[in-house]
Amino acid sequence: MQGRNSLVKMERVAQRIRLFRSQRVMLDADLAFLYGVPTRRLNEQVKRNKSRFPSDFMFRLTAREKSEVVANCDHLARLKYSPSLPYAFTEHGALMLASVLHSPTAILVSIQIVRAFMRLREMLADNKDLGRKVDELEKKYDAQFRVVFDAIRGLMRPVPPPPKRRIGFVGPASGH
Repeated sequence: MQGRNSLVKMERVAQRIRLFRSQRVMLDADLAFLYGVPTRRLNEQVKRNKSRFPSDFMFRLTAREKSEVVANCDHLARLKYSPSLPYAFTEHGALMLASVLHSPTAILVSIQIVRAFMRLREMLADNKDLGRKVDELEKKYDAQFRVVFDAIRGLMRPVPPPPKRRIGFVGPASGH
């Protein structure tokens, strides 16, 4: 495993998996970067091979989703000025890209993508399993441990992003 594959670590791939419409996806710009091709070339191959990308493999972001991802992901700031809406690829769509890009790099990177999605699924399954075990322990022990169990559940919950701060001066109300 040499060349580009050594540069594409699983953690790097996992960081680019996002949640849109209750699906774990990767954006075309991120996949193009990982596969080592320009985004334009990746999207050309998708258009030439539309039959390989049904709606459960790929969908286009809405303008609102695009602005959300641009605001939250610094490395995707260049999308802000792009006139087109990005494609989002599910795990299967990301793998299908390897077959239409026809390169050794695409094959190696697709292996890392599969591993990243598998690792994410394992982590989610482990979290569910831990929750089930906490429930079983809670049933076994009395109320004195309730605080401990509540604290463990609190640690298992995803942390919501901090509220966005408003920038600028808010002057006195008009009309006075």
